[in-house]
Amino acid sequence: MPSKQIIFGLHAVQALLDKEPDSVSAIWFDRTRDDKRIQTVLGIAKKLGVSIHKVDREELDSLAGSAKHQGVVAESVAGESWDESRLLAMLEKLNEPPLLLILDGVTDPHNLGACLRSADGAGVHAVIAPKDKACGLTGVVRKVASGAAESVPFVAVTNLARTLAKLKEKGIWLVGTTGDAGQSLYQSDLKGPLGIVLGAEGQGMRRLTAEACDFLVSLPMRGQVESLNVSVATGVCLYEAVRQRETT
Repeated sequence: MPSKQIIFGLHAVQALLDKEPDSVSAIWFDRTRDDKRIQTVLGIAKKLGVSIHKVDREELDSLAGSAKHQGVVAESVAGESWDESRLLAMLEKLNEPPLLLILDGVTDPHNLGACLRSADGAGVHAVIAPKDKACGLTGVVRKVASGAAESVPFVAVTNLARTLAKLKEKGIWLVGTTGDAGQSLYQSDLKGPLGIVLGAEGQGMRRLTAEACDFLVSLPMRGQVESLNVSVATGVCLYEAVRQRETT
């Protein structure tokens, strides 16, 4: 049986209704809200025939737990991540050089959500992550991603090293980020078929992941801190790739 998932936040719920309408079974909203944003979400839900419940804020707090729900909560059949075969099939159909984001073991849902949001903004074709010891598409991830979790394919793979090898067979260059790399991100060619690889919070990329990369780069650090948060580093790397691709 498919598992149920609680989704909360205006952007996340509306994106779910727009992109995965068949997955939504019910919506609860704050009876004190009657503004344009909530009415837009409710209007979409009504057209889709979704069950709508007007409730007190305390009930929404109970449904969403400690999360900030912005006055709306939805129940959804948990969306399935893409698998490796679906990713490879998608890459075959692209008519432009692929841009992929590979996250090696990011566990914080806020970081994953922020990474997905940056990936959407940069036009990333897919975000790839391992199934084990990494965060998946939780309600918090969807809330933080503000709709990007429904627009960017999220690929959860069993063996990341094997997937990276298959991407290289497809002609995709893999650039990994690490603080001790001799080459700067800004000295690198990011214009062709590319996968940008970032490691987990704290420990960075695993050894096998780093070894699978074609080259490693660092982000210049001019201050006292040694590294950036993974979601910030993701934004920096992706938009440098965007900059280079738009100047070709």
